Amino acid sequence: MKYRGKNYRSEKEKVEKNKLYSKEEAIKLVKELSNVKFDATVEVAMNLNLDVKKADQQLRGAIVLPKGTGKNVKVAVIAKGDFAKQATAAGADYVGDVDVMIATPDMMPALGKLGKILGPKGLMPNPKTGTVTTQVEKAVTDAKAGRVEYRTDSYGNVHGVIGKVSFKDEDLLENLDAFVKTILKAKPTTVKGTYVKNIALCATMTPSVKIDTNSFDK
Repeated sequence: MKYRGKNYRSEKEKVEKNKLYSKEEAIKLVKELSNVKFDATVEVAMNLNLDVKKADQQLRGAIVLPKGTGKNVKVAVIAKGDFAKQATAAGADYVGDVDVMIATPDMMPALGKLGKILGPKGLMPNPKTGTVTTQVEKAVTDAKAGRVEYRTDSYGNVHGVIGKVSFKDEDLLENLDAFVKTILKAKPTTVKGTYVKNIALCATMTPSVKIDTNSFDK
């Protein structure tokens, strides 16, 4: 069993068991629960009614959050010629550790050899997330503006960053709405019954707060 610290257990007591909070209430509560000394990241988790053994029910994509993520994203672009110039003009970063790697289609054969290194780090470019593209300038701009990737795990869960605790409530709410609506639109046509089982919000090192799915417009 994973051990939880005294502060975590204390904060969990503030979350009513079995209660489904409105999205507005959940955001306020998660911000109140955060007591770390740094600007904690706020994340949303959605449990979906998906059979991930089926290829068409494996969700993967990206969304540019309207209010950004609050993170200074470093971008590396693998491209040649005019595409490289576009990347530089858009503000791509080339030196040091990076958070996002973007490549043009013609460079993927060369990058493929580094799959075992880039894959585990979450840096391998992929067309589904918009990181393999000829629209280099847009890809870099989106990454800098707050593009968040999402992907279902083996249990049908999707996780996504929606900002920082320091964000205004309304900004977190706008990002949360945008993320949830993106996942709703991505619903596979083969899914039967209830698509979204539950939605929860948390910040770094805080308990999860469950949200009433009726808070979101379907």
